[in-house]
Amino acid sequence: MVLDSGPLGLVTQPKISPEVLSLNRTLLRCLREGDRVHVPAIIYYELRRELLRAQKTGGLSRLDTFIESEPGRYLPLTDEALRLAAELWAKSRQEGFVTAPPWDLDIDVILAAQSMTIGADVIVVTTNPRHIGRFVTARQSSEL
Repeated sequence: MVLDSGPLGLVTQPKISPEVLSLNRTLLRCLREGDRVHVPAIIYYELRRELLRAQKTGGLSRLDTFIESEPGRYLPLTDEALRLAAELWAKSRQEGFVTAPPWDLDIDVILAAQSMTIGADVIVVTTNPRHIGRFVTARQSSEL
């Protein structure tokens, strides 16, 4: 299982809401069932930059604690993933499917490529399954 920035933000959120509780229960169940939870470097970057901008030191601390709580949870960004992301981006554009403006860093495509490098049975937990689901299996946490 790979977390996108929306679900990762909820996991590290200090406010208890029904959405936060539901996602945390789902993740705990998946972990008990033997699933691994990964945080790709590109998603860590995406959430961390916003927490830094907003000066949310507590959120930064919770993010790092979550990442460090399990060996292998952090998924480094590799040359292999970047090459694959470039191929996915080009192919999707050739097919007329655009996930971001051409001048943007397309984080969804990089997330998909990073996820693909860890295996075929990966599920990306996201708030945007339509874009990411074009490349990999993507589900909202409520669908797990």
